[in-house]
Amino acid sequence: MADNSVEIVEGCRLPVLRKNQENEDEWPLAEILSVKEVSARKLYYVHYIDFNKRLDEWVTSDRLDMKKLQFPKKEAKTPTKNGLPGSRPSSPEREVKKSLDLNVQPTATATTTATAPSRGKTLPTPKRKVEPVPLAPQVSPVTPVPSLPSSAEASQAAVYPAARETSTFKSREDHEQLTSLTTQNGTARRLIPSQPGRKRKANCGGTDEMIKVLQYNNPQSASVYLPPPEDSQDSSDGIPSAPRMTGSLVSDRSHDDIVTRMKNIECIELGRHRLKPWYFSPYPQELTALPILYLCEFCLKYLKSLKCLQRHLTKCNLRHPPGNEIYRKGTISFFEIDGRKNKTYSQNLCLIAKCFLDHKTLYYDTDPFLFYVMTEYDPKGFHIVGYFSKEKESTEDYNVACILTLPPYQRRGYGKLLIEFSYELSKVEGKTGTPEKPLSDLGLLSYRSYWSQTILEILMGLKPDNGERPQITINEISEITSVKKEDVISTLQYLNLINYYKGQYILTLSEDIVDGHERAMHKRHLRIDPKCLHFTPKDWSKRGKW
Repeated sequence: MADNSVEIVEGCRLPVLRKNQENEDEWPLAEILSVKEVSARKLYYVHYIDFNKRLDEWVTSDRLDMKKLQFPKKEAKTPTKNGLPGSRPSSPEREVKKSLDLNVQPTATATTTATAPSRGKTLPTPKRKVEPVPLAPQVSPVTPVPSLPSSAEASQAAVYPAARETSTFKSREDHEQLTSLTTQNGTARRLIPSQPGRKRKANCGGTDEMIKVLQYNNPQSASVYLPPPEDSQDSSDGIPSAPRMTGSLVSDRSHDDIVTRMKNIECIELGRHRLKPWYFSPYPQELTALPILYLCEFCLKYLKSLKCLQRHLTKCNLRHPPGNEIYRKGTISFFEIDGRKNKTYSQNLCLIAKCFLDHKTLYYDTDPFLFYVMTEYDPKGFHIVGYFSKEKESTEDYNVACILTLPPYQRRGYGKLLIEFSYELSKVEGKTGTPEKPLSDLGLLSYRSYWSQTILEILMGLKPDNGERPQITINEISEITSVKKEDVISTLQYLNLINYYKGQYILTLSEDIVDGHERAMHKRHLRIDPKCLHFTPKDWSKRGKW
């Protein structure tokens, strides 16, 4: 359906033919990310709007609906320092000159204009201006309402929310008179200028009732701050406003470019499996043009041809991941790998994991991490099934940084086994833990399912005490399972178990929930046996342990 008279360029949007899960034809809207020509035939790399990136693919022109072609919109002119739309943006040199002029010749309006630079500031940031701050169109009567940003700046804030939020808070230091800004859901949020020697508390709105639950169940415990349920992890599109300075693997999506948005590896051969990657992974550039990338399934070294792999296997002595085997039951084993002691293996593991994880970034410095690799044993060796990583020291109580089950082993219960193992380690350490956010779509489903089954298993195992209804507190559930209290509460809310009855909160288990839980547990054959775990936690705060 492509019209050869119209040239399709990167950024165009149009319906593209694809097969859905029922193998029926559908025409979802897609964006053209790249165009290439192979054997005098044009191919288009498309991203289906509102679909997961793993479905992105190269398509031929006959799958494009040219009748509904949308060309990329031209960006509106960038506003100048005074926030006037339609003016030509200033160059960095001109910005410096204007700033110097403003300092030499101050005007009477400098103290009343919201976009004027602060006193004592002589050199603005050359690359990006932070003076024009988008303000909420609806604010309280006592709040001054400056001019709104231009359409170009508003669209930039929508595309790069992380960068916009960061610059907003930077500009707040320069303009204390700004009192509100627009959050990503369009509501007005009040900014209170920071006072020296005082820290602002986190906003915990909407949690008063749950705090009362904890106080009622356990009068001795203090009030606990409970954030919104983890299901709302996408309240900011799952994008942190700034990357943490510790060993976090959360991706700062504001730096995405067209290269990292496209899959660069066609196919990976790992042992007896051939895997089709879902996302970009930074393998060496010369390997991305190969039809198949070969990996040694024991050391994960990448090679460019089958002959190179065969030659490597004659010299590779590994038949299991390097590290200590800390769990074995049947054919399932877990190996603990130190990212500092086994740096090459850890980096290779991160490279293959990035092919199937979009929400995480890749750190070549693997020293702050431990990797727990799950394997399946047969006479040829221990074959990797999946893994999870965790920080040696986590200030946020994270017990998982990245978690992945390789595609050939998905939907077979291995994902829940990895999650269960991570919580077993937390039990041995005497801590409660939670996975690092944001979770991928599949990760969120797996964790939500595990939390539901684990909590329901405890609730259904409670026995009445002296003929009265059994009682349990949120803290007790958290201590038994090592699941963080916030995750326990979000799961109870997700299952809709909490009810208010006669002045107290009760958990009501309906027959549908009980029957569904029993069916799910009947299918769950793979479980971790704590007796088979041989694990001694280390105190990583002592650097000598590293």
